[in-house]
Amino acid sequence: MYELAEVIVDVPTMQTDQPFTYLIPDSLRKVIAIGMRVEVPFGNGNRHVQGFVVGLKTSTSQQMDSLDLVSLKSIVRCLDLQPVLNQELLAIADYMQEVTYAFKITCLQTMLPALLKANYDKEFHLLDETHPIKAQFFKDRSVIDWQSVEQAQALKQFKELQAAGVVRLEYQVKTKNQVKTLRYVKPSLTSEEYQALQAVQKKSALRKIQLLQLLSEQKVHPVSFYKEQGISTAHLNQGMDLGWLSFEEVEIYRDPYAAYEFTPTQAMQLNVQQQAACQEILQANQNQQSQVFLLEGITGSGKTEVYLQVIEQVLAKGQTAMMLVPEIALTPQMVERFKARFSDRVAVLHSGLSQGEKYDEWRKIEREEAQVVVGARSAVFAPLKNIGVIVIDEEHEASYKQDETPRYHARDIAIWRGKYHQCPVILGSATPSLESRARAQKKLYRLLTLTKRANPLAQLPKVSIVDMRQEANNSATQTFSQVLQDKIHERLNKHEQIVLLLNRRGYSSFVMCRDCGYVLPCPNCDISLTLHMDVKRMRCHYCGHEEPIPRRCPSCGQDKIRYYGTGTQKVEEEAQQLFPEAKIIRMDVDTTRKKGAHERLLKAFGEKKADILLGTQMIAKGLDFPDITLVGVLNADTSLNLPDFRSSERTFQLLTQVSGRAGRADKPGKVIIQTFNPTHHAITLAQSQDYEAFYQQEMFIRHQSDYPPYYFTVKLTFSHEQEQKAAQKAFAVFQQLKQNLSPQSIFLGPTPSAIMRVKNRYYYQIVIKYKREPQLARVLREIVYNSQLEQRQGLFVSVDYEPLQFI
Repeated sequence: MYELAEVIVDVPTMQTDQPFTYLIPDSLRKVIAIGMRVEVPFGNGNRHVQGFVVGLKTSTSQQMDSLDLVSLKSIVRCLDLQPVLNQELLAIADYMQEVTYAFKITCLQTMLPALLKANYDKEFHLLDETHPIKAQFFKDRSVIDWQSVEQAQALKQFKELQAAGVVRLEYQVKTKNQVKTLRYVKPSLTSEEYQALQAVQKKSALRKIQLLQLLSEQKVHPVSFYKEQGISTAHLNQGMDLGWLSFEEVEIYRDPYAAYEFTPTQAMQLNVQQQAACQEILQANQNQQSQVFLLEGITGSGKTEVYLQVIEQVLAKGQTAMMLVPEIALTPQMVERFKARFSDRVAVLHSGLSQGEKYDEWRKIEREEAQVVVGARSAVFAPLKNIGVIVIDEEHEASYKQDETPRYHARDIAIWRGKYHQCPVILGSATPSLESRARAQKKLYRLLTLTKRANPLAQLPKVSIVDMRQEANNSATQTFSQVLQDKIHERLNKHEQIVLLLNRRGYSSFVMCRDCGYVLPCPNCDISLTLHMDVKRMRCHYCGHEEPIPRRCPSCGQDKIRYYGTGTQKVEEEAQQLFPEAKIIRMDVDTTRKKGAHERLLKAFGEKKADILLGTQMIAKGLDFPDITLVGVLNADTSLNLPDFRSSERTFQLLTQVSGRAGRADKPGKVIIQTFNPTHHAITLAQSQDYEAFYQQEMFIRHQSDYPPYYFTVKLTFSHEQEQKAAQKAFAVFQQLKQNLSPQSIFLGPTPSAIMRVKNRYYYQIVIKYKREPQLARVLREIVYNSQLEQRQGLFVSVDYEPLQFI
């Protein structure tokens, strides 16, 4: 009887996108389980790769012919003691593979922390000890690494040596999932024995006597405890040699919130609407219904308290819960509210944690030591068991869609898991996506509404629109209208706080020569460089290219270089000149780059160490400070002018969200929106915070122009270092699609992408709009499969189902 394992190998190509059968050696028969990572030989030669066991089977010698036995390779070793993927996550991988057109191995790896993804080392093993190469490279070793040979520019020589049988190239799988341990000291003798030893020590041996005294207390302390008492590692090692003590390595978690103190909170009194929402959701949980609820609540309506109280009831039943938030909204306030309510039962997963911290938080969940997961997009794959409710806060946010392979949407995965666990899924937002709201209208989702602020003293802020076309003639500064300046001065005098939103980081949009009109471009991308005054450099926000600020025009040689446009750095400088008495905190990608910076800046603002919080869209949601009474939107048109059919929706959502930061307590709030399009429906309806009116008007526009949610969409992107080859592939695929799809499908393209060149690659795209295309999935799989052969020539094809970015 032979035991066999079906393994998905870490080789992401269409030809290997299937399980391969491996023989389980006798030593691993009782160890291997489905969901484990293993090291397996793959292909010709000595290449070893990581793989995931997705199936087990047995076979008799009669069922396997001699050819099978000869060709069958054995698993080399197990990389885990327990499966890292359960049956549910393996099933999700199948679903993701189907809807994202990604490789199975890519889907599997996406679910795991980075430390569970293997590194590969290449090593040369010496086979002929008598060859002169030993003295030249190996010396007293029999193995050297690939990098050493590469640095010595001897790869060609080693290739010849390998062909001659002198050396062998081997691929080694290196695991990275190291647990953190703390060294403890354990007493080895009884208290009486320690006292007897103290009595015979020389009086000058003070540290030995002190060590024996501490050990006689029969307590297990970490090594750091003894160091604090003045006892060195040398003294402890000597004690071990004498048989007084032993060392023990104890596994500990890297806790990202160990230094924080969370004051426990109790459930708040819910208003009638909140109570009704809670009851409906809990009823679905009780009935084991995988109902999707759209919780549409105005800003400040207490959606988070609804989540907390539903989760509290779910935990009381012995179930678990998941809370997803957009990466940008994963503020300390949200984590604090969950940690304060549920304490150590909460695990947090987001990109601000180190790889080790993420791995330890993941293990807490996997070991069922945490019952609530709070996290960003990838936390949807947390290995929770017996889930009772899944919450997606700010469900309209684009950050829930991954923009690289596999291009999954966290909302779709959450709904899939809701069906698997037969539990409710809550999609919460003040401004739901049109797709979700349309599904609620069709009764696919259950709509729950919260129309009043949770705090009865808090009222929605009054919103004023300033027409910047007129203001440009009257004001000395083009950034701050006179109305906004007056309101800021007024709030500063009252010692109240202000939030200013500008959705563009950096100092200026671009630099231009006033003589010849030359704009400094990125050498790798079709976009201008952005000025960053803090480091006095020009930067590309797409590829990261940097260069010094030019003093003279590279084109005409004149010194008429000027800065145009406005970024957060420049606004901070202007604000400091206009309001010298104000303390300003700037929050953008540049100031929050370091670990913990996001938390530190918001904590300082919450403690009133600053009067003005200036930032990009990361400050538009999630903030709940009672002293914010003024919100200023410096340019509401930033996202409105993008060539994207969702630009109006995103503008309305952003304005509504940031407006909701004002007047959340008993102090009345005021919002000033500066715009060059004061009559645009996205801006006028954001002024009245009328989501329903916006939904009706935008749905009419979408229906007229054949866009989602009336049509499904797929975007195909083609890229190559040569523009002609990207274009040729796009047009060839277009013909293939036209031949296989029905005439009802609508094609946009092939066209160059809005930014055609990024990182020295040219991009073309095709967008397909359709209502029903039974052949589409098959055709797209053929396109992806056929493009695999062209990848070696640098031609890449990607498929994005229901894209959120069309530019």
